[in-house]
Formats: sequence, structure tokens, C-alpha cells
Amino acid sequence: MGQSIIDVENVTFHYHQEASPALENVSLHVNQGEWLAIVGHNGSGKSTLARILNGLFIPTSGVVRVCGIELSEKTIWDVRKHVGMVFQNPDNQFVGSTVKDDVAFGLENNGIPRDEMINRIESATKKVKMEAFLEHEPHHLSGGQKQRVAIAGVIAVQPDIIILDEATSMLDPQGRSEVIQTVRDLNRQGLLTVISITHDLEEASRADRIIVMNGGKKFAEGTPEEIFMLDEELVKIGLDLPFPFILSKRLREAGVPICKKHLTEEGLVNELWTLQLKI
Repeated sequence: MGQSIIDVENVTFHYHQEASPALENVSLHVNQGEWLAIVGHNGSGKSTLARILNGLFIPTSGVVRVCGIELSEKTIWDVRKHVGMVFQNPDNQFVGSTVKDDVAFGLENNGIPRDEMINRIESATKKVKMEAFLEHEPHHLSGGQKQRVAIAGVIAVQPDIIILDEATSMLDPQGRSEVIQTVRDLNRQGLLTVISITHDLEEASRADRIIVMNGGKKFAEGTPEEIFMLDEELVKIGLDLPFPFILSKRLREAGVPICKKHLTEEGLVNELWTLQLKI
């Protein structure tokens, strides 16, 4: 992992005059090139934090630095040049009548010259495997395809960071898999630092590091393996453990000699297949 690209120091945020803060004294960092998942149940503060990182909200107190720029009313637009965001409902994100027009929208707003715009549209749609759909109308696409187009629109602007704010929660399993694989590929190619905001621990298990939010505070932080060692503590704060992890646990309790509690279906299937070959 590279050096720190986002630093959050003792951030507190209040909505209007509410007595209790949505975020309270939260500190964290994001390393360049990593995939950080921020998880928590509804109301945990994770989406509020995402909006602060993108400059949609300004903290009530504390400091946020993105690519060395301290977030303030004066620097919001400078921060947003470095951070792209994909939201929960893909249908709410489209502004163009075709995929090409939609990907072009952010480029036009940034005054990108036409020749470069054409090259970026072609490159971005190829990266998310949607280059064959440039003339298609977005509302005719599947949910997973829509989110991949939304991601193309973000990466065409060439930010350093992409935030996925529950970007897979409204998708079917195939669409969710498409989006996660797309983001994983972009991250591994070194094109983007990824921050995934989610309540889905199975999705979070794909990340390099996880931060768990609860009641507006940072509850835990670590690698996926370290976080899932908390086991029932995660359930107590309203999170559902991934099915492969639960099944691994139950199989071990039943006497099946599985070496560890797996975070992904692939890992569990591979070990069960290895055991079958040994029998």
C-alpha cells in the first residue's frame, strides 16, 4: 500500500439541531491504492462519513484531508476533483440519453477538450466492459450494467479515489458480482483507491481493510480476518456474518476438518474439494 491519501482526525458531525451527533470523534486514514470497506448497520454513520469524504457535508468539528487538501467550504470543489462517488440507486444517477452521453457528462462539466473526451469515454467504458453499449439507452440496461456505466462515468474524470455508497445493495447476485469484480480489477490495476460503504460483510470481506461503525463511532478496524474474529460481537451490533463464514463454523463444529473459517465461497469450496480428494 502507498502513503496516506485521506486522513480523518477527530471528526464530529451533527445534522441540524439534533442532540446526538451522527459522527462522534472519528479518526481514520485511507492508504493510496487500497480497498477500504466501511461497514455498519443503518444509522451507524457510515454513509454520513462517505458524504464528508466527498465534500457533500462539512464536519461540525475535526479535520479531513484528501490528497493533502484540508476540506472546508473554500476547498470543496478541489476535494471533489480527487473523489468520485457511485450511489445506491443507479437509476438516479443517469443524466444522458445514451451510455456515451452519460459518461461524457462529467467530462463536459470539467471542460475536457473533445478529442480527449472521446478517448476517455472509450477507455473508461472498456475498463468496465461496457464499450459495446455506448449507444444504448441506460434504462434498458440491467442493474449491474447501470452501475458499471456509473463507474465508467467516475473513472473517465480520472479521480484518485472512488467511493461506493451501498452501490450494490439494490442489485441481484449477478449484478453485485459484476460490480465487485469491476472495482476489484480497477483497484488491482492501480487505477483507483476504493472506499466501499456497505452493510454487507460478504462484500466487505473482499477489501484489504475494514472499519466497523456503530452509533456514529468507530467500533473496530483491521483486516477482514481480524474483523471476523469478532464473530458474535458483529451480530450484536446488527451485522449479518457472511454465509461462507457461518457454514465454515458449523462444519468445524460438526467435526469436518476445515482449517479455518472462510470469508468467501471460493475459499470454502476449494478446501472442501481438497478434503474430498483426500478421502
